[in-house]
Amino acid sequence: MVPTPAHSGLGDRLTYRHTEALPPGTLVRVPLGAREVVGIVWGTPATAPATPVRPITEAWQALPPLAPEWRELVGFAARYYQRSLGEVALAALPPALRELDATRLQRRLQRAPARVSPTAPSPAETPPALTDAQAAALAAIETVDQPILLFGATGSGKTEVYLQATARLLARDPQAQALVLVPEINLTPQLEQRFRARFGDAVTTLHSRLTPAQRLQHWLAAHQGHARIVLGTRMAIFASLPRLRLIVVDEEHDPSYKSQEGARYSARDLAVYRARLGADAGCRVILGSATPSLESWHAADSGRYRRVHMDDRMGGARWPRLRLVDLRQQPRGTLLAPPLQAAIEARVARGEQALVLLNRRGYAPVIACDACGWKSGCPHCSAHLVFHKADRRLRCHHCGHTAPIPRACPDCGNVDLAPLGRGTEQLEEQLAAALATLQRADGTPVRVGRLDADTSRARGALERTLQAVHDGAIDVLVGTQMIAKGHDFRRITLVASVNTDGALFASDWRAPERLFALLMQAAGRAGRDAAFVAAQGSAVELWVQTAYPEHPMFAALARHDYAAFAAQQLEERRSAGMPPFSHQALLRAEARQLEAALAWLRHAAEAAHDLPGRAHVMLYAPVPMALTRVAGIERAQLLLESPHRPALQALLAAWMPRLHALRGLPDTRGLVRWAIDVDPLSF
Repeated sequence: MVPTPAHSGLGDRLTYRHTEALPPGTLVRVPLGAREVVGIVWGTPATAPATPVRPITEAWQALPPLAPEWRELVGFAARYYQRSLGEVALAALPPALRELDATRLQRRLQRAPARVSPTAPSPAETPPALTDAQAAALAAIETVDQPILLFGATGSGKTEVYLQATARLLARDPQAQALVLVPEINLTPQLEQRFRARFGDAVTTLHSRLTPAQRLQHWLAAHQGHARIVLGTRMAIFASLPRLRLIVVDEEHDPSYKSQEGARYSARDLAVYRARLGADAGCRVILGSATPSLESWHAADSGRYRRVHMDDRMGGARWPRLRLVDLRQQPRGTLLAPPLQAAIEARVARGEQALVLLNRRGYAPVIACDACGWKSGCPHCSAHLVFHKADRRLRCHHCGHTAPIPRACPDCGNVDLAPLGRGTEQLEEQLAAALATLQRADGTPVRVGRLDADTSRARGALERTLQAVHDGAIDVLVGTQMIAKGHDFRRITLVASVNTDGALFASDWRAPERLFALLMQAAGRAGRDAAFVAAQGSAVELWVQTAYPEHPMFAALARHDYAAFAAQQLEERRSAGMPPFSHQALLRAEARQLEAALAWLRHAAEAAHDLPGRAHVMLYAPVPMALTRVAGIERAQLLLESPHRPALQALLAAWMPRLHALRGLPDTRGLVRWAIDVDPLSF
């Protein structure tokens, strides 16, 4: 099995010969055309080839073969997400591995560290006593033969459950391995610190910020069983872990677990499948969240998952009280309502911290001309160029195009151009100006910090900002959704969301679920240290600015009642026949001209008329995507929907050869690429 080029006409599995039988899973180097590539021995052909076959260049027998469970996982992912087997399997290997030969691989293996056993925790890191809810959760993890949906309130101690579940596993089985997934890279430093404090050098990481050499080193440690605990982002679901016995998916609701390019897989769903493959060996999977995805919640309602509740916050910490600011009663164009600004000033004056959420980076979403209505559009995308004041540039957040700010309107020559809307840069600037006259208890000026994709781009910047918050060097932290997830801030007593309404009436039917999760997660950053809050005599609060305070979502948010919100959302989806009560796939096409993409999709729909499962699958008309043009490429999509997952899968599998054959039709010239997205999260 080799990484054959897309649409090449080559199969996933090619036949080569070797002087001896090689076990399935052995890594090899083989000739492919004029080059050599890494391949994986997948098995022996049932019948002898009719034509001569080329020999394997070298077999890496010094490296243990990839386990059968790993190959089953890759095979399932390729079938379910409609990708080639070679694409999925070879993408799961570290890129640096593909550049090695047998000699260099041997040197690598000789330098690899020996197996590391978990160290005993230091006295400062002795595991704390468990709460009753934590003990019940651990008991369920060890005894229930189902995926565990750990429905734990923010600050309820889910991470300690993960730590102790891992510790108990390693105590029972000295060779066992555990995999802990987090949705985003910015959550790995804090979690890695806690796991290393408990387990020492038995912990390693796998994520895209590692250098190629580091990623190879960490992958080899996991593959050889030297690494007992692997922490990683979604890519780590394909890590080779031959003795995997525990999988943790933290913040399982997060859409970052769904890949949006290449093989569009869901790491959360593959974690459940991978645990099922290892069930005979006792592999367990924990899906943890304070706001579970509605798919997981429905799976627990229907008995496929076991839901375990952890309702109380640790140490008697209180839930933030919801304060709604009615923007209709505030001055027009208000970015930060006066009552909210006063509340932040009061917190800072008492030595507390505040977190302000605005899920839009940059200074302003667009620069506009009042005279003629011109707006700073991207020349390559159906999107606006965002104004970034720090470097005085306009930047597209989709294709990366940058441009200087024009001195005058390109259309009418008006020199009075103004920013429209607000981003985190502008909010940071306004807060810094508002708090400039305040001093902290030690007489130093109040400091406002910002955390978003712009400020965290430099190496180490994320860690430095988070550490400054933990050390109390930042009094008010402004940021995008990056600041709302998973961080254990101890002195924050006020969280505010200042631009909430866009998601209340978005065209995306998942928007309410995502907004509720974001606000609940953000609220969970406040009041985590009950002793600090009590000493300050403060009320823990979540402030939300909205022009629609009567919206029913806020009633559930005020009660911190995710169960009621989920029940209401699931009933709406049941009535509309939407996931999880139906199953969807998107066929996306990209071309230089939009009509070529739409024409190709129309041909694709016609080619599906007699396929297996067609009677149970609804094909909607092809339409342009919401963001139609990106980087000069026009994009369109066709939605498939069915109440029967097997019928949808049968149609997709039978459809693929016909889709490959459709390239080159006269009215589709200019087609760049197409792809199928199974269980899509974005439209």
